Amino acid sequence: MAVDYTVIVVYLAGMLAMGWWGMRRARSKSEFLVAGRRLGPVMYSGTMAAIVLGGASTIGGVGLGYQYGLSGAWMVFTIGLGLLALSVFFSARIARLKVYTVSEMLDLRYGGRAGVISGVVMWAYTLMLAVTSTIAYATIFDVLFDLNRTVAIVLGGSIVVAYSTLGGMWSITLTDMVQFVVKTIGVLLLLLPIAVVKAGGFGAMKAELPTSYFDPLGIGGETIFTYVLIYTFGMLIGRDIWQRVFTARDDTTARWGGTVAGTYCLAYALAGAVIGTAAKVLYPKLGSPDDAFATIVKDELPVGVRGLVLAAALAAVMSTSSGALIACATVANNDIWSRLRGAARRGGEGHDEVKGNRVFILLMGLAVIGTAIALNNVVEALTVAYNLLVGGLLVPILGGLLWKRGTVHGALAAVAVGGLAVIGLMAGYGILANEPVYYGLAASLVAYVAVSLVTRPTDEAVLATWQGRLAGRTPELASEPVPAPQ
Repeated sequence: MAVDYTVIVVYLAGMLAMGWWGMRRARSKSEFLVAGRRLGPVMYSGTMAAIVLGGASTIGGVGLGYQYGLSGAWMVFTIGLGLLALSVFFSARIARLKVYTVSEMLDLRYGGRAGVISGVVMWAYTLMLAVTSTIAYATIFDVLFDLNRTVAIVLGGSIVVAYSTLGGMWSITLTDMVQFVVKTIGVLLLLLPIAVVKAGGFGAMKAELPTSYFDPLGIGGETIFTYVLIYTFGMLIGRDIWQRVFTARDDTTARWGGTVAGTYCLAYALAGAVIGTAAKVLYPKLGSPDDAFATIVKDELPVGVRGLVLAAALAAVMSTSSGALIACATVANNDIWSRLRGAARRGGEGHDEVKGNRVFILLMGLAVIGTAIALNNVVEALTVAYNLLVGGLLVPILGGLLWKRGTVHGALAAVAVGGLAVIGLMAGYGILANEPVYYGLAASLVAYVAVSLVTRPTDEAVLATWQGRLAGRTPELASEPVPAPQ
């Protein structure tokens, strides 16, 4: 294990070094939060793939493969489909808005009064998304160092909080590129073929397992439909995803770089399901499907390779955790705290704003670590995050992009009704039930349309500013106030 430990320690030290280097570049709000909006296609594709493929996609994706076979790929597959849809249809317009948060986009579209309530929902989503990845540290560090769950979460979470706090988006972008390369080598090029060979090849796997394990729809049509609602649509509006779109240097980068990342996600989804299926052949009676990844790595991989694959798992976990963390902190600082204090939403780009965002990343990081210690199930935590996001914010965000008649009152009603419905239904039906997102989304849509139609249309001056920003004619207006309705 000494070789494996060395690989992991070098990797973790490299992450902290990236944080220190990023701190030297992040001297303004734009540099700290969106990497100066300067990422080209290669870095954009790598960092986008890294943010969406985290602990739930890696450990949880292998676990679903262990439980359902090849159809276990659907959860991660729908994430890839969502990223493709975002990149092809919406990313160019989102990048042209030149904002820092989704709530700023809603204020720009509806006239300046949708920010705080939407910020609360988005904050809850990003917090839970960061928690899902932080929980996964326990599995990985248990294999590495035989640490108990709490110590493992604190160790992994502290490293992510450290480099995220130091350099903001520049640190996260640089670490994401390293993480993208590491998990491509570790999961796709090493673990996938080794797992299949150890299980005896596809022929032996088919002979050993029920036919349902090789049915593309074996997980169930209703489950697949729910994944589409939660993850595909969730990708369209996720705060952590939009923050990466904001880093693109131009429309072409946002569109084509995201398309490459989405295609990569589809391949990663299938790889995770195949690895999980192979683990089912090798270890048919594991206590939990989520143990499949760590078990096959620990028992089947040679020294050195094992360390690299575990580094790949850490890479997947850390990339999503850090991206969600900076998104959570940005929302908490810019969309909630600053507004509640009565501070200007869009102040200057000075060093003080960088310091303030650093403080919030540190505070939110501590909150994420504490919440991860209290929770246990990765997929449950991810489901809570996406149910809140889709039920509360999908309708007002897509409505604002697609329907001119939508109003601020309709948006606020959609957020409140959809968010509360999802929370109540999860309490009644259970976190993993399908009904919360179905009924919550329907309630949000009805509230948005009905209230928008009975309230005064959005002021033409607000819509003119919105259309101008979407067209890219006013790229510097992110620091100017949004016109209020007359």
